[in-house]
Amino acid sequence: MGKIIAIANQKGGVGKTTTAINLAACLAVLDKKVLIIDADPQANTTSGLNFSPDNDEKRTLYEVMIGKISIEDALIQTEIANLHMVPSHINLVGAEIEMLESADRESVLSNAIAPIRGNYDFIIIDCSPSLGLITVNSLAASDSVIIPVQPEFFALEGLAKLLQTIRLVQGGVNPGLTIEGFLVTMFDGRTKVHTQAVGELREIFKDLVFKTIIQRNIRLSEAPSHGKPIILYDIMSSGASNYLNLAKEILERNGMLEEQQAKQK
Repeated sequence: MGKIIAIANQKGGVGKTTTAINLAACLAVLDKKVLIIDADPQANTTSGLNFSPDNDEKRTLYEVMIGKISIEDALIQTEIANLHMVPSHINLVGAEIEMLESADRESVLSNAIAPIRGNYDFIIIDCSPSLGLITVNSLAASDSVIIPVQPEFFALEGLAKLLQTIRLVQGGVNPGLTIEGFLVTMFDGRTKVHTQAVGELREIFKDLVFKTIIQRNIRLSEAPSHGKPIILYDIMSSGASNYLNLAKEILERNGMLEEQQAKQK
């Protein structure tokens, strides 16, 4: 049974999509079967993996959410052998309106994923930068959530609304939802504010903050424009090293690292 992890933060520009793409890619190159679901109408994950959202707009998450097609029919093979994707499209904005009358509107995505969950070790969901019905669906379908956090005061301040939404989901449709961890992104060690913010985050959330920190890296920001995860764009970059370390940390947290190391021997 694959583990489903949502990447969520209602604040934009914190590295959410970058994390979804590169974590999924690094787990895949570490020999895990991975599915990434682009649940953001902006479709940045879709274009970041070298697919145009307009290539086949009748086989996207929107059609899955409104019941036109099964999720199997929306799967796309990416450039990485172990990595599949369900693409997004701007039409996904309309899905929230169309789902309002549904009795199980918070569980549509969970029900859609159920038939294929066993085919993957990990399913990564890139949530939109909002706390609307699609994001609630993503959290309701997930076992855990990774929260990317930019190490700045206003970014930390904005966590309250997301944590409140997570508590509401836990108290309703998905009591088993946990926080996989807070991930510090866009870190610049030369900046005192960043260092202080990381210290504050660790003081508040303790071991829930990943040991891995994603450093500010030009190559990491260039990769999406080339339609590639950083592991394919520049494997020698600090961005590739950071996300490989994150993938290994997640495997370790889930008791899968020893299994991975045994396979590599």
